Amino acid sequence: MNPKLALLEGDALLFVTAMIWGFAFVAQRVGMESLGPFTFNGVRYLIGALSLVPLFLFRRAKAGARPPSASKAVGSSSFARNFGPPLLAGGAMFFGSTLQQVGIVSTTASNAAFITSLYVVLVPFLAALFGKKVLGIDWAASLVAVAGLWLITMQHGLTIATGDAFVLACAFFWALHIIVISRYASTYDPIALAIGQFTISGVLSLAIALPFERISLEGLHGALIPLLYGGLGSSGIAFTLQIFGQRKTKASHASIIMSLEGLFGAIGGILLLGEPATARILAGGSLMILATMLPQILDGAKALLRRLGPGGSS
Repeated sequence: MNPKLALLEGDALLFVTAMIWGFAFVAQRVGMESLGPFTFNGVRYLIGALSLVPLFLFRRAKAGARPPSASKAVGSSSFARNFGPPLLAGGAMFFGSTLQQVGIVSTTASNAAFITSLYVVLVPFLAALFGKKVLGIDWAASLVAVAGLWLITMQHGLTIATGDAFVLACAFFWALHIIVISRYASTYDPIALAIGQFTISGVLSLAIALPFERISLEGLHGALIPLLYGGLGSSGIAFTLQIFGQRKTKASHASIIMSLEGLFGAIGGILLLGEPATARILAGGSLMILATMLPQILDGAKALLRRLGPGGSS
């Protein structure tokens, strides 16, 4: 496939991911009214894992004798190569989602949306620490995205609450999750990686929920719609699309597109909760869209300069 078309395809998948995640903020808040944070996360991630099993089995049958579950080093007996990627991704997901769920109980939805999306700045920082080349345009786009997020979510100012510290820590683990997915997305079967990370995160969450939280059929029934959205939509669909999307683009660019979840969170509030559509949301959304386009704008400008420069055509 043409590299530019592949990049556009990856961007489209990440755009849909951000849209699904944005609407999930409402579901998370509603779900927490009936279930504890560990129970909610445990159940929704296991729903996400189970929802992908039929697709995994179909791909396995289509592939023939060998299931497409391992990395390119399928024949290797190395535990790290075969089980390392799901463990790393699932661990980062567990800590990121747990800290977010715990924090969102004692902070506002807007604070949670903004602070969580700070991973857009943390991703290039972590990528640079791990030896990945991060261009200046990526840093600039990240800062523009943060400015847009601020306008969208902080319409009444940032009031520091106890939960904000937990949500800030969650942003670090989500940034780490993006780095891990970027590292293994092209060398590990995406469906197997998704199932693995959901299972690990779900089992860890329920292991903590069982001794510390009250789990009842009444609570599960009360949170049924948020659980289904979080399990089938936000987890089963969106996180899997993230893996496919990150196969075609670098982590710093992917994080900018996925940070649009803050914009879609605001749109969800307008459409579903009757919140007002303000000039700040319009301005912030415009900045975020600009941030996602900056690398392409720079590439286009460079191509134009080459054509107009010495030896080019005017």
